[in-house]
Amino acid sequence: MLKHVSLRLPLLLICLWALPAAAADYPTHTIKMVVPFAPGGGTDVLGRIIAQRLSEQWGQPVVIENQPGASGGIGTRAAAKADADGYTLLMASTGALMAASASLAPEGHFDVTKFFAPITAVAAPPYLLVIHPNVQANTTADLIKLARAKPKSLSFGSSGIGTASHLSGALFEKDAKVELLNVPYKGTGPAVTDLLGGRIDMMFSPSTTVQALLDGGKLKALATTGAKRSKFFPNVPTVAEGGLVGYESVGWFGLLAPAHTPPDIVAKLNKAVVAIMALPDVKDHMAKLGAEPEPQTPEEFSRYINADVAKWSALVKEQNIIIPGAGK
Repeated sequence: MLKHVSLRLPLLLICLWALPAAAADYPTHTIKMVVPFAPGGGTDVLGRIIAQRLSEQWGQPVVIENQPGASGGIGTRAAAKADADGYTLLMASTGALMAASASLAPEGHFDVTKFFAPITAVAAPPYLLVIHPNVQANTTADLIKLARAKPKSLSFGSSGIGTASHLSGALFEKDAKVELLNVPYKGTGPAVTDLLGGRIDMMFSPSTTVQALLDGGKLKALATTGAKRSKFFPNVPTVAEGGLVGYESVGWFGLLAPAHTPPDIVAKLNKAVVAIMALPDVKDHMAKLGAEPEPQTPEEFSRYINADVAKWSALVKEQNIIIPGAGK
């Protein structure tokens, strides 16, 4: 018996010695960053900024893999099941986690750390309430008046049922006591395309997606969804200023890895991404998109996600919103 133990001990010591070396050398090959929405949306745009800089910094490819569907739930669940080795990351958002939480924790007690190792938030900007120029409204109050006059006559696009763009609209309906027609898409990008074409009337959109279109006069911004005016849109009032006192909807974007990813790899990723967000040109790029870096520690990000999911889960229950894939 002692002989067998003595043979196994060196192998065990070798394995223990190799673990920190593997983390120290990370990454040694291509990293896949899953974006659970179609190209062109806020999650995709910010993910590509981070992926490009990580590739440059580490000399290893960081490739974006768009996996849209089920309001972001398909790609999010796929990332949760990936190997916890640091080579699959998830660029997530409010809506993607909401969509996934309905199936990952159908009993309603979602704890992000059971499924993911949060790395850091990237940005947490307010959304913009934007309309097609043909909609006869210049203020939030005008829009509410139109919606009340003809229930469900105004359509709003979203990146899927249960996503932040949809929940922002659902909260607007509840607070304004109006009925809108939600048209879900597989990402913000396709929804913006239809908004430009006049096939839908309005959206609650990440500013990252519509900034250039606003500057070109192709869309009109009525309000921002934060508690106070955005420093990037100082002349655009908040929804609350438009009459819905207390209305607030902020969508976050952030990086996660599968649960049980080694803590030292999570820490290395956190340090790298936080440093990238502090680069002047990256901050300038994000500012042009209406986003401001919101770096957090993994622990802070975990608490933030859990509180956010709890907030929106209460609205989902109250409004009887059926999240795609719930219970699967």
